[in-house]
Amino acid sequence: MRSPDRTNCLARICLADLTQAIQQLAQEPKPVIITGNDQFFSAGAALREISELDAISALELSRQGQALMNAIGGFPAATVAAISGYCMGGGFDLALACKWRIAAPNAVFGHRGAALGLITGWGGTQRLPRLVGKARALQMLAAAESIAAKDALKFGLINAIAEDPVAESISRLRSMKTDEVAQR
Repeated sequence: MRSPDRTNCLARICLADLTQAIQQLAQEPKPVIITGNDQFFSAGAALREISELDAISALELSRQGQALMNAIGGFPAATVAAISGYCMGGGFDLALACKWRIAAPNAVFGHRGAALGLITGWGGTQRLPRLVGKARALQMLAAAESIAAKDALKFGLINAIAEDPVAESISRLRSMKTDEVAQR
């Protein structure tokens, strides 16, 4: 993912492009690694776009985000979020949709929506409790709590911490058997 401001916001055009790419890759499935840059995996949904939405377009944006997360969640091969820096809001939902999450030590995770009067509509409220339990998920979502990589590992949110999460993702995928990668 890339955005001109380097925050990798999930604007509508980005959601559409990512969904199309995932759907195309699913035609001949091979493992997929999704990453951002050293400071931002993704800052989440584009708040400027959200502030300009009416009820109908907000529903469309919610469905667009859900379509992407479902495409990633149902991808027929391994999907890995290689996370450095901030992984917030909709970007957090994207990481949660992946089968694995490998983070750099500087990774920070959170759903800041409650602090902004928003709630995610992209599946994070369903996926997060499955990974960290209902109590921890509620604390993170309702209190708009952010957690560091070391705590994310302790809570089961991520699978590993690595200085270079992309290289670690590649290494782990290569060490697996082909049929095992397809099942993940």
